[in-house]
Amino acid sequence: MNWALNLLLLLFLVTTAAVAIRLRDLLAVAIVFSAYSLMMAILWTQLRAPDLALTEAAVGAGVTTVLFVLTIFKTTRRED
Repeated sequence: MNWALNLLLLLFLVTTAAVAIRLRDLLAVAIVFSAYSLMMAILWTQLRAPDLALTEAAVGAGVTTVLFVLTIFKTTRRED
């Protein structure tokens, strides 16, 4: 059962990484990156590294996402 969850997490991580690379909208990329960081935090928990999981959740899914979104809203968009 545990290996199935780890395999599902790994598949989700690879998928979100590929989606983040392919997207062109910066706000969507920030949201996908937040989901990626949250899944990494869950994976660190599965690997019994709670200190890394808390750091990844706080910094990766929390602070970094907020900074990305604030930066996106502070800039202007140029249409081609």
